[in-house]
Amino acid sequence: MDVNFELYKVFYYVGRYKSFSEAASKLYISQSAVSQSIKTLEAKLGSRLFIRNTKNIRLSAEGEKLFAYVEQAVNLFSKGERLLDEIQNLKEGEVRIGASDTICRHFLLPYIEKYNDLYPNIKIHIINRTSPVCTSLLQKGEVDLAVVNIDEENKYKSFEVRILKQVDDIFTAGKKYEQLKGKTISLAELSQYPLLALEKNTNTRVFFDKLFQQHGLNVKPEIELSSVDLLIDMAKIGLGISYVTKEAASLAMGEGSLFQINLKENISPRCLGLLIHKDIPLPAAAQEFVNVLR
Repeated sequence: MDVNFELYKVFYYVGRYKSFSEAASKLYISQSAVSQSIKTLEAKLGSRLFIRNTKNIRLSAEGEKLFAYVEQAVNLFSKGERLLDEIQNLKEGEVRIGASDTICRHFLLPYIEKYNDLYPNIKIHIINRTSPVCTSLLQKGEVDLAVVNIDEENKYKSFEVRILKQVDDIFTAGKKYEQLKGKTISLAELSQYPLLALEKNTNTRVFFDKLFQQHGLNVKPEIELSSVDLLIDMAKIGLGISYVTKEAASLAMGEGSLFQINLKENISPRCLGLLIHKDIPLPAAAQEFVNVLR
């Protein structure tokens, strides 16, 4: 089927912004040109791509399926343009990194600092999302690379996976639970206390749930948060016992405001990994960040 890529480009912008006028503004063309392009594309494909009414527009079922592919294609073309535009000596360019707030704070910051010292004119864009969302952004080409908590059940078929470090999870508590300090308790005993954990749809929460399920326990955290640092702060003031990485809690434990709960059961370590899309070439600036990570 012979379809001009510009028609797909117009379709992408309308689908992204759910607005003909917004798409026209982004593409620097008239709204009527946008409307005509969509009509032409629908005629060529023999499918209705948008549901229109007087107040708004939305993608049809066929449009949703097409958009998933067109979005990747547009991002791939954009990345190709960036590759050509970047100067080989890296005096210009940008790198887009997907990583959670915790990974940025407790792992990436020294590497970002080093990279910025080496290439001060390269723009560094950090997209703070959970590891599953960062993986999805990389799949769609919206980030150049992602640093995530590796999910053992995810095969990562589209990505090259490079293990960066081992991560150890612990349960940590403040002075309110000082009676537990120095004792060794079971997960069953621990489950009787208020537990604080990351919200669902994070890889860390998946490990939390699996840990208890493996020992026949069904636990619902007292508090669910999106920030590890908040989990640490809430453990300090005695709201419960937090499930966090040992590295994230190390400062508070060093100061004495938190201590690690000793468990009879072992908590298996997990891994922090770098994901790179196998089918999308890395821009020069992103490749250099990978080199810094090494």
